[in-house]
Amino acid sequence: MRRLLVLGGGTAGTMIVNKLRRKLPSSEWDITVVDRDDEHRYQPGYLFLPFGTYTPEQIVRKRHAFIPDGVDLVFGEVDRVDADTRTVRLEDGRSLDYDYLVIATGTTPRPDQTPGMLGEQWRKSVFDFYSFEGSKALAAAMRSFDHGRLVVHITEMPIKCPVAPLEFAFLADSWLRERGVRDRVELVYVTPLSEAFTQPIAAQHLGAMLDQRKFLVEPDFMIERVDNEKKAIVSYDEREIPFDLLVTIPLNMGADFVARSGLGDELNYVQVDKHTLQSTKHREIFAVGDASNIPASKAGSVAHFSVEIFVDNVLDLIRGRPMTRSFDGHANCFVESGNGKGLLIDFNYDTQPLPGRYPLPVVGPMSLLKETRANHLGKLGFRWIYWNVLLPGRPLPLPALMSMAGKVSPADQPPATATDKE
Repeated sequence: MRRLLVLGGGTAGTMIVNKLRRKLPSSEWDITVVDRDDEHRYQPGYLFLPFGTYTPEQIVRKRHAFIPDGVDLVFGEVDRVDADTRTVRLEDGRSLDYDYLVIATGTTPRPDQTPGMLGEQWRKSVFDFYSFEGSKALAAAMRSFDHGRLVVHITEMPIKCPVAPLEFAFLADSWLRERGVRDRVELVYVTPLSEAFTQPIAAQHLGAMLDQRKFLVEPDFMIERVDNEKKAIVSYDEREIPFDLLVTIPLNMGADFVARSGLGDELNYVQVDKHTLQSTKHREIFAVGDASNIPASKAGSVAHFSVEIFVDNVLDLIRGRPMTRSFDGHANCFVESGNGKGLLIDFNYDTQPLPGRYPLPVVGPMSLLKETRANHLGKLGFRWIYWNVLLPGRPLPLPALMSMAGKVSPADQPPATATDKE
């Protein structure tokens, strides 16, 4: 009997075991997935908890409900991977052997890595929304916040869902306007980047939207510490940005066991070939989703599209054939912009987000890099797709590789501005 072991029962790990259980005969293959608990959380919902769009109960389900029959679900913390013996050791002393290993343990916010972030203001005036508990705590803080200085801050890139800080900023502006207190709040967006986003055309659009909403933008800000006494964040060049309410995205890092196993980079992301997701050190190990170091967005769409490529490749490898599928870094992300509208961006390793229509030329129905009601409804509707289609490994009518169909290159059309509406 051969053994496939998947570490992580989140988005990527759950999709993988659902797809591969159908393709690997149970008489020949044992499949096991390991995770720390039985709580599967719809992480895109964290963005909406502070504004009351979702309740905590709407974004949490039992993990085992999405693991197919014929797959063993093991609860435990991973201590290390011993690649030489093809063994995974858990912190409680148990060992699990494998023939092929998939690491899908994601990325985690690490406020402990920034001096002062976990100080006396933590969850009082310093909050994050990249964790379930943090998002719930921030919801309570937002309900009582009606004046002062609200700072949205990114510690360092890469982060999970790189557009989420911008989405929070736009939603906060809209939410404060709905409550009639926007003129009593100063909104500040602080980023280590030189622009609002990593891709130039998208950065132009999103930066213009921040300007339109009268945000003070502080670029190139590399945080050194949080000064709890002054209630300020301080950069390495000694710039200080005071706050009354700080919404921070802490440093994101991969799992600690990746470092202990000698498989990761300085942020504990598994080093892989960016096209095959195969470890650069061990041919029988793969990393999928946010756990890898591929130069793509750490987003659910990347997990989805890369899993499609991974499944075909690993089946070829198992059968002794060359892996012929190549992942192109395809990502698409809805960007909530407030006021019941949103944008959509679609890009990959080589092509930045462009204007146009998606997924079909002309008819769309989604618009790229343009605020529309349809994009907002698409973002909200994706929660149902996630639970009922994506996690169970059912096919979605979207190509895994990015297509240029429906996109307009900069040479053909000037980029739209933030004031262009449908």
